[in-house]
Amino acid sequence: MIGQRPAPNGRPAGDGPGAVVISGVAAVTAAGRTAAQALAAAVRGEPAFGPVRRFDVSGRRVRVAATLPGTPVLTDELADTVDSACAQAGLTADERAECPLLLAVHDDPRLARAPREQRVGRGPGGLAEDLAARCGLATATAYTSACVAATTAVADAGAMLALRRAERIVVAAGYLVDPDQFALFDAGRALAADGEVRPFSAGRKGLLLGDGVAAMVLETEVAARRRGAPVLARLAGWGRAGDAYHVCQPRPDGAGLARAIDAALRRAGVAPDEVGYVNAHGSGTVYSDAAEAAALHRAFGPAAATVPVSSTKSTHGQSLEASGLVELVITVLALRDGVLPVNAGFLGADAECPLDVITSPREARPRFALSLNAAFGGANTALLVGAR
Repeated sequence: MIGQRPAPNGRPAGDGPGAVVISGVAAVTAAGRTAAQALAAAVRGEPAFGPVRRFDVSGRRVRVAATLPGTPVLTDELADTVDSACAQAGLTADERAECPLLLAVHDDPRLARAPREQRVGRGPGGLAEDLAARCGLATATAYTSACVAATTAVADAGAMLALRRAERIVVAAGYLVDPDQFALFDAGRALAADGEVRPFSAGRKGLLLGDGVAAMVLETEVAARRRGAPVLARLAGWGRAGDAYHVCQPRPDGAGLARAIDAALRRAGVAPDEVGYVNAHGSGTVYSDAAEAAALHRAFGPAAATVPVSSTKSTHGQSLEASGLVELVITVLALRDGVLPVNAGFLGADAECPLDVITSPREARPRFALSLNAAFGGANTALLVGAR
């Protein structure tokens, strides 16, 4: 392939015996209870933000989020979403019983208000074990590393599968907007006072929280082909890097995220100009978006000016630990369907974010797409998916 950079073994990581594929996905957002609905809202650029009715926000500066109706229960939503992803992948009960679960969650929602004597075993690890048992899966591991929790889990799954330490793995993630985190983000003035998330736009005011639950089945290509499983996309590369610049502010030059991007591309043996879409972290905050734009220019060079970029958080909101998996599911389906999500809320170009921001529906069939995430403390992840 022209311009392709070799992986450490001399060939692209997305091909050959160590190849990793995605055979099942599911997602629940305020746009609807299917991944297709999340994609459709993102492609139309239709935000799902509205007044918060789940708990009292009368004393808050901002009173808006992207929430499901009623009072959904996280454990139930996670179980249903895992079942949906496994069903799409065509997994039998026996295959599920041998499949590890990697779960990204903020916490067990029962923990904070449980009596002290009942708190043992009610943390994220206990929640992961309960979910695995409920869904007929094998071992469970919990990830709680903020906004890169789910993408870290996907990267770990990719490494385990490439090294043949498992044949298939389920990655799941979930967050439902809760009063505690809402209060923290509101008190910190991180929430957008105008009720819109405007990534990379002039006049952006901040982020908004949103419900997000997602699940994905990843497996070795050999295992998937052997059982005739559907292949939605390939997990071609993954990269992680830290910059430890500040506890909550990103490093302005985007060096850490750029290293994560470069690692993902190198693992896949893919050149920057082969990437046809970036689903950016794009939180809609002033400093984070500018730092991410700098990271893209640092990693992509001249190609950064022309690669299409959007942040689907502009439609479904920030789901903390679950955001990365929700965004990856949307990216996989966008790649499959040949449509690129719109960056909703865009008011106009910002000189600090010189990118090809997608502001109206765009048809395209890129061979590769990147999904990026960053978290407090300077953690950065990049996941590269390839068309099937």
